[in-house]
Amino acid sequence: MFFLLRRQMIRPWRKPLVIFTPKSLLRHKESVSPLPEFAESKFKAVNGEWDESIRPQQVKRLIVCSGKVFFDLMAARKEKGLKDAAIVRVAQLYPFPHDEFQAQIALYPNAAEVVWCQEEPSNQGAWHRIQHYILQHMRPEQVLGYAMRASSASPAAGYSSLHNEQQKALVEAAFAPLTDNLVLPVQGTARQRRKKNVD
Repeated sequence: MFFLLRRQMIRPWRKPLVIFTPKSLLRHKESVSPLPEFAESKFKAVNGEWDESIRPQQVKRLIVCSGKVFFDLMAARKEKGLKDAAIVRVAQLYPFPHDEFQAQIALYPNAAEVVWCQEEPSNQGAWHRIQHYILQHMRPEQVLGYAMRASSASPAAGYSSLHNEQQKALVEAAFAPLTDNLVLPVQGTARQRRKKNVD
């Protein structure tokens, strides 16, 4: 939030800033920054893996997300004791930070799977737009999956218990084996086959 406000103030032009954000992050114990970061760091359109114990060479799945679901994913990974899944948070959805995202893909040479995770239903949120950007930067051998709520006419369930149940399910799906949540046939090995046929 600090870098968002600072960038808004120091830019040489003025545009209205409208923020839609859950209040829960204002009191989340993990949503904090050390004081030196305010003076030495800057806004990052793509935030890489936070956990220094995650070794890039050991990562088999790259989970990409945006927003507060990041903290749910971090907590779930810690609870499961996983070390082969990296979590990358896209802080700026548009204009999409192509160079920064490509650098994250390149950082994990053994990641065979990329999963987009969002809290919104599949017919809402960033999924329909961002999947094309993700595919653009993936390696030919990688496959793309997704973890999100089922399509819905409303953005929220309306009941706290149902919301929590859905939230738990989508976080679990981000770490579960890819089955019916694969994006086919526009990526992965299908691209390789089409290229060979053209040649």
